[in-house]
Amino acid sequence: MNNKKFEVYFDYGSSKIRAAAFNKDKSINNFYYQSNYFTDHSQSKSEIEKIILNIEKNTNEYLDSINLMVDSSEAISISLSLAKNFDGSKLEKKDVQFLIQDIKQQVLKNYQNQKIIHIIVKNYKIDNKDYAFLPPNIKCNLLSLDMIFICIPKKVIENIKKLFFNLDISIKQIFCSSYAKSTSYKNNFSATENILFVDMGFNKTSIVSYNKNELRFFYVLPIGGNHITKDLSKVLNIDLISAEKIKLYFDKDEGSLIEKKLSLELVQKIIFARIEEILELCTNSIELNQNLKQPSNFQMVLMGEGSKILDNKFKEKIVFSKEIDLLEETTQSICESALKLCEGKNKEVVMIIPKKRINKGFFEKFFHLFK
Repeated sequence: MNNKKFEVYFDYGSSKIRAAAFNKDKSINNFYYQSNYFTDHSQSKSEIEKIILNIEKNTNEYLDSINLMVDSSEAISISLSLAKNFDGSKLEKKDVQFLIQDIKQQVLKNYQNQKIIHIIVKNYKIDNKDYAFLPPNIKCNLLSLDMIFICIPKKVIENIKKLFFNLDISIKQIFCSSYAKSTSYKNNFSATENILFVDMGFNKTSIVSYNKNELRFFYVLPIGGNHITKDLSKVLNIDLISAEKIKLYFDKDEGSLIEKKLSLELVQKIIFARIEEILELCTNSIELNQNLKQPSNFQMVLMGEGSKILDNKFKEKIVFSKEIDLLEETTQSICESALKLCEGKNKEVVMIIPKKRINKGFFEKFFHLFK
């Protein structure tokens, strides 16, 4: 029996790690942590160790399991529909669960190198009538489910699991960071019918599109903030470390640019050109990948570590056809988004329950070291 008072979430980013320890007693304070910025994943282990020590010190509990948030430039989404005839019988929840399981098995069979992270039911079509959620006590002839599976390559997940396993920590639930955040943040834009979240990370940019609060599209571009750093390095003929510093502080340390005989105007031009390209690719990706008609009146929300090089005073310098909202994130808001999913506050998400771990005895563990 788990008598621990805290539930811990780690957001494992490509350049920063965030964590939160949420107290199960809502009246007691939670704890939030974030690592130093890094560009090499070999540095992530030491940053995780620092966070673990702080969590154990503040919670007064030994940390042996976490919930993991992760993104990947190789993440994919798979859209599928499956129908079944029920001959007018009353539709039970278990019937839907069996149908979802059938679809899941099809995905696992055809995408053997992928791990399913989220299963989202977009629509229940019962006798040609659409429902956002499964209605109770309804008789059905034909049921059709429209679903999206968000997947991350198994090799990515296994590498992260191995990292935490070497720190004696197991992983309970896994969440796609970009999707989890969008499910939480979209509630702040309830008056907006069409919204496009653009989560710009280190080596990827995730696009999550909603229409009338319903997920319609998830896609990942293998391009992010690190590409801006490489652009600066190449055009300005400087090393990557210097280019990263210029990218992050070009608007705060103009004296450093003058000292290096670099033009602020040129630096801005390089940065904004790449951002404009990423934003255009984001808006084009829906139609290109889903053959969907792009709504003309959608709101774009830019978030993620890579978007921090912009602020409101620079938005006007971006040559882009749509208005951009910059979303300021915190460790609390990021980790809480996964907590809300875990608590089942998004009814369209089918929770994937992990297999229960069987604790091995000491000699069995010792034996497996030599297998």
